[in-house]
Amino acid sequence: MIGDGDCDDSKAGYKKPPVATRFKKGQSGNPKGRPRGRHREAPYEAVMGQLVTIREEGVERKVTAAEAFMLQLAKRALEGDISAARYALTVIAEGKTLRAANDPGVSEIIINTVSPGSVNTALEPLRMAKTLDQYRDTARMALEPWLVEAALERLGDNHLTREEQRIVVKATRTPWKVKWPDWWEEMP
Repeated sequence: MIGDGDCDDSKAGYKKPPVATRFKKGQSGNPKGRPRGRHREAPYEAVMGQLVTIREEGVERKVTAAEAFMLQLAKRALEGDISAARYALTVIAEGKTLRAANDPGVSEIIINTVSPGSVNTALEPLRMAKTLDQYRDTARMALEPWLVEAALERLGDNHLTREEQRIVVKATRTPWKVKWPDWWEEMP
């Protein structure tokens, strides 16, 4: 066979495999093809459906990546990020529409009891205030900026004294994010 030009392996080398191991004309390099069912899941489900571990108030729990993303978005919105707030409100509205279309009735009632005289235990679940030290029972709580803005709007033409303004600024978690009214004198 040495004299035969078709099987001459002496010319084999870089980018020239031996003639005997080359694919025949019309022969596929992957005869079995792609495995069935592979890549059927949309990339969104593959990524956003994964379970991730988050820590809330010192307690770890597993949630989907989509839920973790929405929690982070809501957190940024509550901290005063306007674009995050707009997007979060859009997603909430879409969720309400979907929920109303699928289940118009009440599905769950949650009762949270509060000890008389103490509203601190109710403020945090309502996302109206934040405990500044999660690991102390007697930790100071601070009001969220959006709550302060809403309360100031409700005052209307009534104004707070300078001392009352100082108390409000001290009690606000991120006072520099609050849109203070024009008459406000005590700046953070």
